[in-house]
Amino acid sequence: MRGKAVAAAAVAGAMALTAAACGGSDGPGAEGATSSPSGKASSGGTRPAPPAKEPIILAFGGDTHFEGQLRSRLGDPENALGPVAKQLRAADLAMINLETAITTGGGTPAPKSFTFRAPPSAFKALQGSGVDVVSMANNHGMDYMEGGLLDSLAAIKRSGFPVVGIGKNADAAFRPYRVTVKGNKLAIVGATQVLDDNLIQAWTATDTKGGLASAKDIPRMVQAVKEARKGSDVVIVHLHWGAELQPCPLPRQQELAKQLVAAGADIIVGGHAHIPLGGGYLDGSYVHYGMGNFVFYSANGKTAESGVLLLKVENGKVTKDKWAPARISGGLPIPLKGAAAASAVKRWNGLRECTGLQARPS
Repeated sequence: MRGKAVAAAAVAGAMALTAAACGGSDGPGAEGATSSPSGKASSGGTRPAPPAKEPIILAFGGDTHFEGQLRSRLGDPENALGPVAKQLRAADLAMINLETAITTGGGTPAPKSFTFRAPPSAFKALQGSGVDVVSMANNHGMDYMEGGLLDSLAAIKRSGFPVVGIGKNADAAFRPYRVTVKGNKLAIVGATQVLDDNLIQAWTATDTKGGLASAKDIPRMVQAVKEARKGSDVVIVHLHWGAELQPCPLPRQQELAKQLVAAGADIIVGGHAHIPLGGGYLDGSYVHYGMGNFVFYSANGKTAESGVLLLKVENGKVTKDKWAPARISGGLPIPLKGAAAASAVKRWNGLRECTGLQARPS
């Protein structure tokens, strides 16, 4: 996608060499996009033969917003996320959790301790830094209530940037983003299991009201995955879930993961805890319980532990995973090297112990 193919081949080679050491193992674009084996979008002319499925590399980063000192970086899209953008651009598809409302002056701040907002230029900055799709289904996606939601939906439509987990009604919020990458048909769904109790009704998308896709409605969540499964080679579910600063998944996370894998999810990733959690394999699928902070103005101490999750997908399944660790400084994730990186990877692998997940695909 967008010229990523050559760099992705380099990432794939690096993963093959380091996998054992690193864990071994209604938004626009909803109707989908197509890329050729070279990674370039195809359009017009004679319809080409369906491309053969090639191995692809997916990259995932955690919670991202543009508050505080990060706001000024929006003026330089290619450098907005700092040096970690190189890893995102190198992947065939990169995804993060956009934890903010997209509004400048509209809406009313939600009755909560922290409210985040960013201008529509955030989409251009993400795209310029190598991000291909985001989820806005999280406990900050409607921080400026209904007015902010209308602004966010309008900005998404104008930008054409792929966003999941938010929409003018429940069908739109749960609708998957579909894209073909090197012959692999991907479907990506976003939802949140975390909503403030006093805001659940106002923020949850329904048949007649806009809002966020709620993973609290498990039957609807399972239905969304089953629908995404139709016609897809790979189903990715991005969830906002867990408990802040809790390094182990909650029972409700583990139960939901099992239900979604049974429904057809190949990859489940998410965040919210502000620290990384463990990841691994469950019944042939890959589950990661928490990506931690990524581009986050207030990260420090343990909440500054960050990284990029790289997954190699072959024939519809994750065959290798790698944690590329980083540490947040000045709000940006700075990739670690040498001994610091090795120590961070060892610590990350240790987080798997309380997840019930396997280190390698069966």
